[in-house]
Amino acid sequence: MYNIDLNCDMGESYGAYKLGSDEEILKFITSANIACGFHAGDPSTMYKTVQLALKNKVAIGAHPGFPDLVGFGRRNMDISPQEAYDMVVYQIGALNGFVKAEGAKMQHVKPHGALYNMAAKNHLLAEAIAKAVYKVDSELTLFGLAGSELIKAGDAIGLRTANEVFADRTYQKDGSLTPRRESNAVITDDNEAITQVIRMIKDGKVLSQQGIDIQIKADTVCIHGDGAHALTFARKIRELMESSGVNLQNFINK
Repeated sequence: MYNIDLNCDMGESYGAYKLGSDEEILKFITSANIACGFHAGDPSTMYKTVQLALKNKVAIGAHPGFPDLVGFGRRNMDISPQEAYDMVVYQIGALNGFVKAEGAKMQHVKPHGALYNMAAKNHLLAEAIAKAVYKVDSELTLFGLAGSELIKAGDAIGLRTANEVFADRTYQKDGSLTPRRESNAVITDDNEAITQVIRMIKDGKVLSQQGIDIQIKADTVCIHGDGAHALTFARKIRELMESSGVNLQNFINK
């Protein structure tokens, strides 16, 4: 039996603008990464999403990103490690306020978008993020791109880490995700995405865009909640993972 966490980015609506099908997708995942108001989300959305996650017995994580609502946190910013530390502490604290107010405990932290991808390669940025998480709560789990600098930094400081793989993204031969600006960055065929996930979990391998198999460790699988068929995909991937002998379980229950 293979044990795996299934996570999804949540709480990304903002004011009058609704994004995603959080209420429905929460029925199929085990961990929720909730936006903290910088790249998406707002206080009311954070509060509502925390309540929905608790109702569905889904573990809660902070999803800190760059202060870039227009770019949805997917544009690189030239920041110092200290600025990264400050941003992450601030955003964890914001979400944790809502979590504690409900008498619950946060499980993890997963950086968003450009912050996540930059930290995957920049060890100074990765160290700053890991330090921010550790200083706020050393019992939190740090989610990072499998085998990346963020995972290494979390391990080095003494955090529990979770190597994350992506269901609907393609990979480069160095283990990085194909940049979203490239046409082949996202896998649009559900069956292809699920086949990739099962192989990463069971065989520890993924086929890169260069046609080379690379080794990969999967502790948690990310699905995206803002796509056109996100809800259908969430239901389908859960059903097929379980029928393939994969047990879905968050880190609180491990």
